[in-house]
Amino acid sequence: MSDATIIFFLSACIVVLICIVLYQQFAFRTGTQIKLKKISQKLEEIQNTDSDENVMVFTDNKVLMDLAAQINRLLENQRKVKVDYRRSEISSKKMLSNISHDIKTPMTVILGYLEIMRLNSSGENEMLLKVEQKAQRVMELINQFFTLAKLEAGDTEIEISKIDVCEVCRENVLDFYELLTQKEFQVEIDIPEEAVFVRGNKDALQRILFNLISNVVRYGSDGKYMGMFLRSDEKYIYIDVVDKGKGIERAFAQNVFERLFTMEDSRNCEIQGNGLGLTIAQNLAHQLGGEITLESEPNEKTTFTVKLWKFSY
Repeated sequence: MSDATIIFFLSACIVVLICIVLYQQFAFRTGTQIKLKKISQKLEEIQNTDSDENVMVFTDNKVLMDLAAQINRLLENQRKVKVDYRRSEISSKKMLSNISHDIKTPMTVILGYLEIMRLNSSGENEMLLKVEQKAQRVMELINQFFTLAKLEAGDTEIEISKIDVCEVCRENVLDFYELLTQKEFQVEIDIPEEAVFVRGNKDALQRILFNLISNVVRYGSDGKYMGMFLRSDEKYIYIDVVDKGKGIERAFAQNVFERLFTMEDSRNCEIQGNGLGLTIAQNLAHQLGGEITLESEPNEKTTFTVKLWKFSY
């Protein structure tokens, strides 16, 4: 056998070996990619369905086996965190209910005694009347605090339905009309006569508008103006509640929806601020799938806008 033949034969063997190695590497990589894709798809399915399943992989590849084991360990830890959170949530709700009962019951009794004392007193007792008013405000603060706590805990079920937003707006303006006219407010409204429907909840929307108009009475007394305007686009309904009071400085604009945030001049005998009204309103708006935004030019105009989804047929 000549040297040329031997060299050719060895070269052919080397080429075949290289092809075999390349094929094995290709097959390995392809198989690994397929298994990784299956792991990814299974993991996505578990996350989307909140299933208690684990990721199963059938392979003799130690790296893939270790990867699946680590993923299953993370899934198990995630399930434990969820269980602990649910237990904590149930415990918090029970505690909230107990605290609410323990505080509101004696406050109700105190208010009852104060009313009896006032009715039985000869003549008008100004000091007793002031104490009763303060007790009523404490009771209102307690009620608002627990309303907010339930909203933030997701313990308040709000049924979403088709509601006429124009009717709700008019009802809220009428509820405040006597107080606004007594305070010599100019009231301007632009609400369509025909019904306009949104996806919402009547009680929640009434509470939102009540809190926003209350805010106008507290902070807009300098401008003596309250406006409510309803507008819409293809997807949303917008309710603008406007006042021309002192307004809100830009430095505080991002804080108005935070709990217990109040401006220094928030003092009003009829409706006194406690820093929870706007927070509750924003939480309720989020529950309805909407939001409340603020635009304010100090000493000119302040506008709170409630944005809600139009009802689609």
